[in-house]
Amino acid sequence: MEPPPVHDLPPTLLEAIHAAGQEHVLRYWPMLSRLERAHLLDQLMTLDWRGLGELRRLASAARSASAAAGVPFDLDSASTPPCHRLGGAGGAEAAAAGREALAGGLFGAVIVAGGQGSRLGCHGPKGAVEIGPLSGDSLFDVLLGKLRGIRRRYGRPVPLAIMTSSSTEADTRAWLADHDHGGLAPGDVMVFRQRDLPALDDHGASLLLDAPGTIAMAPDGHGGMLPALVDAGGLDWFAERGVRHVVSFQVDNPLTMPLHPEFIGHHLIHDAEFSTQVIRKQQPGERVGVVATSGGRYFVIEYSDLPSALAAERESDGRLRFHAGSIAVHAFALDFLRRAAASPVPLPLHLAHKAVPHLDSAGDRVVPREPNAIKFERFIFDLMPLAERVCVVEIDAADGFAPLKNPPGAAADTLAHVHAAMEAHARRLLARAGIDVAAGVRVELAPSILDEQDVAAILPAGTRIGRDTIIGG
Repeated sequence: MEPPPVHDLPPTLLEAIHAAGQEHVLRYWPMLSRLERAHLLDQLMTLDWRGLGELRRLASAARSASAAAGVPFDLDSASTPPCHRLGGAGGAEAAAAGREALAGGLFGAVIVAGGQGSRLGCHGPKGAVEIGPLSGDSLFDVLLGKLRGIRRRYGRPVPLAIMTSSSTEADTRAWLADHDHGGLAPGDVMVFRQRDLPALDDHGASLLLDAPGTIAMAPDGHGGMLPALVDAGGLDWFAERGVRHVVSFQVDNPLTMPLHPEFIGHHLIHDAEFSTQVIRKQQPGERVGVVATSGGRYFVIEYSDLPSALAAERESDGRLRFHAGSIAVHAFALDFLRRAAASPVPLPLHLAHKAVPHLDSAGDRVVPREPNAIKFERFIFDLMPLAERVCVVEIDAADGFAPLKNPPGAAADTLAHVHAAMEAHARRLLARAGIDVAAGVRVELAPSILDEQDVAAILPAGTRIGRDTIIGG
């Protein structure tokens, strides 16, 4: 049976398309196959046409907005909030509280693994990218291995939810099936998908076609985590497993330590609803947002929203005025997530100027080298101002932050940089365990090794490593 011609599409849909001035999305309808028509019809029926008007208004307003338009606070009165430094005052008490919570199974985890991988240029889920310097382990291998290590040490699993996107969901599910769920029990892993939002042309007026039967869409950012988790029943899923707090972290950082006992212990001791890890930002141009406080509320200023003069301003001791660099590692009280999810006001949308492949007026597919379109996304850190109690914990970047974001040849955050950071981290941990590594020798830690305590169970102090070695592999 042939699909209906355009005039037989639902009248309300045709009216919505016409009212929005987007008739061009049906330009190729007569030439589409049955499956292509079904796909396009599904996109058109699920697209929020009323919301499209809001996206267009936002895009129009952004063309004349100031650099700090995305910041809903007075930056002149803002400052860096007080931070607890990992290993600093109160650290022993916090670590004890964190270990007790892990032994009690009070924490769950969310890996943010959606997006499109456009900045890195990878195909498929970023989690499947091989990053082990010697092993070739993938990001998923490393991150899920850390959870195996926690289960071994504390005797309780960490229920894990993996956020995917329409671009990564199928391949992520396939990876889990092919790799025994990274060594985790299948019942302790759930996969959920973030929503998509349409991209608009450079003028913020028109939808773009990625193909004759496909509208160009993009994931709604890591801020889409909460509504997507709610849609999938994830908050209840965590609660049923005894979870009372959830940590979230990005899939691209193999050194991440969101369940470090001291970090989650500070979160618990201070009865925080939202806790976050930061690193000391040294230079104004570093591409990380910063945590700030103003009027008793905490928030994150995205690096693109921070005026250059303020980004460069320094205190009398030489530190940047805004130096608490956000690395997207957060801890949330589950009750806080429930309250935030019940709010009728969604998290604000942020705009990004991106290069988006599309069909031109002649019907040819164009893959632009320069930004040609506007994408919309939400940021999970915009939950921070809603929290009554926020805890900020500073970590050493060398121990917990080595993101893979850029293709080879970039100035930072490439695979080469990640390899160097992982090897340097391994050397430091081995040194703390009393292990000597010969010069020029490459070492890598097996994913489930958490710290020098695990190393000591494998190698006695005084051991000398004289050849390339995977410790615990």
